[in-house]
Amino acid sequence: MIPHRRSAKQKVGTGFRIRSWSNNKRAGVVERMRFLFLLILLAGTGIGVVYPWAMINFSGHEIGTWRVYEQGRFRPVTVPLSGRDAPVRVLVDLTARTERIAVSQERTVLTLTAATGGRTVLASTLQFTHSENPRQVSPQLPDKIFRDEAGLIPTVSPGPYIFTVGPGDAEGIELRAVDLVLRSGVGEIDRRARPVGFSLMAAGLIGLLLALRFGGRRPQNPNSQPPPPRWGRGSN
Repeated sequence: MIPHRRSAKQKVGTGFRIRSWSNNKRAGVVERMRFLFLLILLAGTGIGVVYPWAMINFSGHEIGTWRVYEQGRFRPVTVPLSGRDAPVRVLVDLTARTERIAVSQERTVLTLTAATGGRTVLASTLQFTHSENPRQVSPQLPDKIFRDEAGLIPTVSPGPYIFTVGPGDAEGIELRAVDLVLRSGVGEIDRRARPVGFSLMAAGLIGLLLALRFGGRRPQNPNSQPPPPRWGRGSN
């Protein structure tokens, strides 16, 4: 019995199917890798950016807001606090006529101290460089409100607290107003959150870019190839 020999057309078709299966499998792996790195990038963003921002701005409840600078003059404010207010997060809102605040790490825009009973419980320098999305005072005004965190008072002794805000050594910032904002019962941000989040963001971004770069071209559809000629020099 003479074994059946496959024609050249059948061999070509089989080769196309094998290559198509291999390319589709490779494309599936690449797509899964892209999805995985995208999830890592989103997780890093949530841990390193969204979580600290939400803890600073929304945890606890607001005690109050006090104007500490207006019409070119700073003035200290005295706020009575009780033990049940602890921990207290100290925030500063700066209103300026600028789109963004850019200062070097050696410069500070404002300084803040908090004292009670003759002892200082908080001392901080403020740069406002992390305020990527400042609030707008009014659509008719060019002024923007920038927020920065001065720090946390973990334990509170009942009594008056004196908060003193003063100018830093940064220049070229046209201050319009400065407000002190106190929030009570806030949660403390895990110090590991930002380093872990930024590391995940970097790993996810690098992996996603590599997957996009070396993922290869989309597999070629064998049906898009012209059929082999049935007669002439290329026929069987």
